[in-house]
Amino acid sequence: MNRWLKNLSKVTIYGVAGLSLIFFLLTRYFSWSPENFKVMLAAAREMREAINLLRSCREEKDLNFDLEADPNQTGLIGLKRSSLTTSLGQLEAKRTTTNPDFAGLIVYLLQQAGVTENDAVAIGASSSFPALIVASLAAAKALKVEPLLIVSLGASQWGANDPHFTWLDLQDCLRKAGWLSSGPIAVSLGGGRDIGLGIEAEGREFLFRQIKERGLNLINEPDLDKNVALRVGLYETAAKGKRITAFINIGGGWANMGESEEILRLPPGLNIIDRSAVQFKGVVWEMARRNIPVIHLLYIKGLAEKYGLPWDPQPLPEIGQSQFYKMALTLSHKFKFFILIYFIIAFIMLLFYRLFRPFPQS
Repeated sequence: MNRWLKNLSKVTIYGVAGLSLIFFLLTRYFSWSPENFKVMLAAAREMREAINLLRSCREEKDLNFDLEADPNQTGLIGLKRSSLTTSLGQLEAKRTTTNPDFAGLIVYLLQQAGVTENDAVAIGASSSFPALIVASLAAAKALKVEPLLIVSLGASQWGANDPHFTWLDLQDCLRKAGWLSSGPIAVSLGGGRDIGLGIEAEGREFLFRQIKERGLNLINEPDLDKNVALRVGLYETAAKGKRITAFINIGGGWANMGESEEILRLPPGLNIIDRSAVQFKGVVWEMARRNIPVIHLLYIKGLAEKYGLPWDPQPLPEIGQSQFYKMALTLSHKFKFFILIYFIIAFIMLLFYRLFRPFPQS
């Protein structure tokens, strides 16, 4: 047998090696099993639990729900206008993200990016989409990965812009209930140049007080290059040697997206960006330069259409009903088919060689 193996032709060796590489990549990025579905559903359940906790927390604080703005009483919808508001925002988009299936979707995207248990995932978030922050943290819990969160505290309309219920208040509620084990590795004011430009002076002072009271690490750097370098350094330090296998961008933060209009062409969902083509500034682009997949969560209408989530659902749907669950199931069947084809082709190649290249005689 050893003699036969030594005499295998280069064509056969390279052919089997190439075939193995192709199917390794398929396994790496497209392998799905019943366990994958369990994790997706577990993440959605985690987010549903978080919403229930936030609902109870608002009630304990005697904060009434605006049933017109937040008919599902999620606690994740803010105000049309406040001293913390940075920009315009679409109410329907904010309500759409409160669907717990968004946590399942983020699991789906992270697994396609190659994230596995005990990895670290960097999250750059704006408080404009608190529901997506909760969804990302729920996905991290379900996948058993380390979430490294940097969050800007200013928010667009209907985000976490209620001075009585900022992202830090939401986070405190979840930590007190035991749902969340740790806070962000750093925060910023957000808004213009990430230092609160566009936020009312009263709102900036309020956020400074909240940050100081909690002893949080503040990023207050208006230079884009320095801001990006600072954030990436914080992610690497917080990872403590773990692999950072994906970056989740939530919202339209200046430091995360940079200033190039190229970001507008980045499709919603998972992006494997060619590092050689990246010439722009921003955490998204810096992660791409490091070959780290980017999950871009900003264009909510496009995201919902792409992955089959209902737009502005009232009431919130039961978990597990969105189209991407079926997409994952189809992918699972395709993967099983690919594996079968692999073994058939490999067997035929070796059999063909054996028939036309007999064992060498001793």
